[in-house]
Amino acid sequence: MPDNDAFEESFRRLRTVLRRHADDLVVTKDEPALYYLDTAHVMKNKKPLYFGSVQIRKRYVSFHLMPVYVFPDLLEPVSPDLMKRMQGKSCFNFTAISDGHLAELERLTAAGFTRYRSENLLGTP
Repeated sequence: MPDNDAFEESFRRLRTVLRRHADDLVVTKDEPALYYLDTAHVMKNKKPLYFGSVQIRKRYVSFHLMPVYVFPDLLEPVSPDLMKRMQGKSCFNFTAISDGHLAELERLTAAGFTRYRSENLLGTP
């Protein structure tokens, strides 16, 4: 049975990682179990470029970070332990997040934000 307290704590901590960049992004959803950020950059399909989100799911908390999908080289310095948490190309799943994983995701998110900025993918909020 999932530990809802651990999920909520993990969600809160992961949400903080994304919120550090919210002033330069567009907060699309800010709900008790979902925090979602887009950029102001509009793609060819007329939709904003997704940046990241954190969501409480049934069996885990998911942390999505689109810059690692767009720029897979961002994952090169990521530890094997964190890579074990990766599902797909841009999602990390946790039942409870460790301080080490949180610190790595903070660095990875900052690197992704910097890369989006350097590639002119943030747009103007």
